[in-house]
Amino acid sequence: MATTLYRIGRWAFRRRRLVAGLWLSALVLAGVAAAVAPAGQEEDLSMPGTESQKAFDLLDERFPQNSSQGAEARLVFRAPDGQRVTAGENRAAVEAALGSLDGGGQIASATDPFESGAVSEDNAIAYSTVAYTADAADLTAAAKGALRDAVGQAREAGLTVETGGSALDSEEEPGGTTEIIGVAVAAVVLALALGSLATAGLSLLTAFVGVAIAFGLVSALAVPLGLTSTVAILALMLGLAVGIDYALFITSRFRDERARGAEPEEAAGLAVGTAGSAVVFAGATVFIALAGLGVVGIPELTRMGMGGAGAVALAVLVALTLVPALFGFLGRRVLPRAGRRALRPGGGRRPVADAAGKPGLGTRWARFVLRRPVPVLVVAGLGLGAVALPVLGLELGLPGDESKSVRTTERRAYDLLSEGFGPGFNGPLTVVVDTSGSQDTRATTDRVIRTVRAVDEVASVGDPVLSENADTAVLTVVPRTAPNSDETKDLVHAIRGAVSGAGADTDARVLVTGATALNIDISEAMSDALVPYLAVVIGLAVLLLLVVFRSVLVPVKAALGFLLSVGAALGVLVAVFQWGWGADLIGIEQTGPVMSLMPILVIGIVFGLAMDYEVFLLSRMREAHVHGASPGEAIVNGFRHSGRVVAAAAVIMISVFAGFIGMSSPTIQTMGVGLAAAVLFDAFVVRLAIVPAVLALLGHRAWWLPRILSRVLPNVDIEGEALNGHAPASGDAPMGRRLPVGRG
Repeated sequence: MATTLYRIGRWAFRRRRLVAGLWLSALVLAGVAAAVAPAGQEEDLSMPGTESQKAFDLLDERFPQNSSQGAEARLVFRAPDGQRVTAGENRAAVEAALGSLDGGGQIASATDPFESGAVSEDNAIAYSTVAYTADAADLTAAAKGALRDAVGQAREAGLTVETGGSALDSEEEPGGTTEIIGVAVAAVVLALALGSLATAGLSLLTAFVGVAIAFGLVSALAVPLGLTSTVAILALMLGLAVGIDYALFITSRFRDERARGAEPEEAAGLAVGTAGSAVVFAGATVFIALAGLGVVGIPELTRMGMGGAGAVALAVLVALTLVPALFGFLGRRVLPRAGRRALRPGGGRRPVADAAGKPGLGTRWARFVLRRPVPVLVVAGLGLGAVALPVLGLELGLPGDESKSVRTTERRAYDLLSEGFGPGFNGPLTVVVDTSGSQDTRATTDRVIRTVRAVDEVASVGDPVLSENADTAVLTVVPRTAPNSDETKDLVHAIRGAVSGAGADTDARVLVTGATALNIDISEAMSDALVPYLAVVIGLAVLLLLVVFRSVLVPVKAALGFLLSVGAALGVLVAVFQWGWGADLIGIEQTGPVMSLMPILVIGIVFGLAMDYEVFLLSRMREAHVHGASPGEAIVNGFRHSGRVVAAAAVIMISVFAGFIGMSSPTIQTMGVGLAAAVLFDAFVVRLAIVPAVLALLGHRAWWLPRILSRVLPNVDIEGEALNGHAPASGDAPMGRRLPVGRG
């Protein structure tokens, strides 16, 4: 692999105009495709195979007219304190506001709360359901404006009016203040780490190219593949983070080779052949982990994995081709000032030696760990274990309007409905009675109604709604408790247990569904899949690292460190989003269960990122070990060459992920916090503290590999041994002088 990548690096350097032109063309084509493609639609989560999903599928089959309905809005009216919404002037204001609705033909109907009984017992609150003929993404400005005008008209009359429903759903748009701050921090870190604004700009430019193409492709494929805005933002988040890091690693190696005296083209080939090998492997691990999310069985999680994996693959391709091409355009500006002075005409071209007696921070830290490996290991391990403790109280759920900021009208509408109609009103359950195999449809339905009403914590059961063929009845059940409460979860199981007997006795199929029940089913499925998925990921990590480093203990150590990183990251999610610790600092106003998809999503992404740092750090250590360095010298060599780069890459990635915490979407906020915390723990505690401490204690045993495995395992040559001491043949240009890899 190293030889092939070496040739790719040299080819890209020589054909830099062609490479840059191809990537520019790809960028333009992706932008045009995104511009002409129709807007995607935000889809609800689904979980094939669960009782809730089976019920939804049955409803689509038996009530086809409902499945084709568009968006829906709910207008909630509250009378001034001490007044009734049913009183003369207030009622007239409500009716006038609803009568003014004119959405350019997109409004199908608006219910009258006074005729439909949608008024609270104290007559203080009423609501109207507005149905549209189009989905939220296809609503025109006139339709949205009519809704705003109706709200404004009622407010001018003295009523409190808030709005909820799917008509208000909008795609989350990236590019806010916090994301820009995150990128700005990354730029500053790059400039400081590389000592060159031009080089920092190179890493940012190549990352932006990959991200822009990925974002354009996700937007263009949104409709045919059902990709949502969350998929696009995850692709943006991951593509930007790994794109900057991969460019940084290859650029750093290029500068090292130039400092040793290699010609520019040769240095580009060596950088791609060595650091590029690590980039390919690291990118492959992230790709596999994200693509593996498809085995969980949730379509949205599969699409998120696809989008993220595609963005990472593009980042790898950009790093291997566009980065060395830009080396040719920038020339000496890629090098720091000391390197440029060494290459000035008349000054003689000579390698830039390290300042004697002035070891860098990475070297000093490595030597400190070598002197005190046990205390470092104990403190770091116990610290991560303490941070991970909250994960023992992990509760999973899916965010709704109750998790949004009180500054949003959706959240205020949710609170008004809870106040007027009870906390369970916002999370009704749907009981679907399939009577196609029953002898007496009416008797069967009545029996199910009586059974459900007898269950504790059921506030009300609505009148049955029959399908056109009268073979299916739908009941709306309102719990007494809030949608995300443990009591509602118990209620769903209680109803299912109660109606199963009634269905069996009458040859009917009875299913419990609704958004609340589906959320419960998905959360339970995620909990059940968490341990198996974690086992698969850890097994994959051990296997890949066994092949790469040809060692038994290094993969085991890496897997244990990965477990610590993931546990600590999930502990942070529980502490912040479930317990509310520090929630005010990031704008979280309502605590609740951790989003169901997050643990598995964090595990998949963190697995790949953890392997990034493991590969980039240990590849330099193994390179030194292969060339005869002692275990301690190998550790110091790895930190001398990669410690600062890994630390800078981690800070950049943390900045990018943290930049998304300010978005209003609870899903994106949770991802931002979880991934930023995971990278912080994995890079600075596991890879830069625990890893050298464990290697110091293991000594030569760290690189032990049984002979049978040595013969069986393929040699992927991630250190570039095939490039050592000889020059691979090139078809169209003479090769430059090859210097030994890993010296200095």
